[in-house]
Formats: sequence, structure tokens, C-alpha cells
Amino acid sequence: MLLIMGFRKGEGMPQPPSSAAPSAEEFMQYQQQLGQAGVHVDSAVLHSFEDATQVQVSDAGERLVTNGPFAESREFLGGYQIIDVPDLDAALDWAARCPGAKYGRVEVRPLAEF
Repeated sequence: MLLIMGFRKGEGMPQPPSSAAPSAEEFMQYQQQLGQAGVHVDSAVLHSFEDATQVQVSDAGERLVTNGPFAESREFLGGYQIIDVPDLDAALDWAARCPGAKYGRVEVRPLAEF
């Protein structure tokens, strides 16, 4: 799974590798490349982190619900790609091609099998 992470803009926030955010066209081209290569399994773009809601449950079973944005968060999950590739090197190659890697970062994680 490729987790596409972005950086929040603002004072004290980390600087992205590139000053310009990737365009929708760049992501559409990337999506098309994944499909043509036959490695695309699933993907989605998430709503803004400002629309997020967090849920925690205490040891006593009490539910704590917090609405975003969250001041301590410097980066956010913007979307994901699930790809089917033979090994980590292939996954890293696709991650490096992702437009999100130019502005934020792309985290690569294998899916756990149970």
C-alpha cells in the first residue's frame, strides 16, 4: 500500500520537497500508468484533514470524539494506492513515481495477511 502523505502549510511546519503541490492531472496520469502496468488494485482520495473525526475509548469504556483539524498534526494522509507488485523494490519504484512524493511523501507498507 502506498500512503500518500501531505504537509500542512503554516509557520513551524516542515517544508515539502517541492514548493508546488502536484496537480490533479499528474495524479490522473499516474493512475493511468498504474492501470496500464496492471498493478493497480484500489485507490482513493480522502477528504481534507479538517473534516476528520477521531475516536478513542478509555479503559473505562468511555468514548472520546474529537473533531479536526488537530494542531499537533504536521502532516496528513491524503489518499492511498493499493498495488500488486512482486517485491519492495517495485513498490519503491512506483512510490517514487507518485506525484505526492514530490510535495509530501509516500509511505510504503505491505498489507498484513491473516
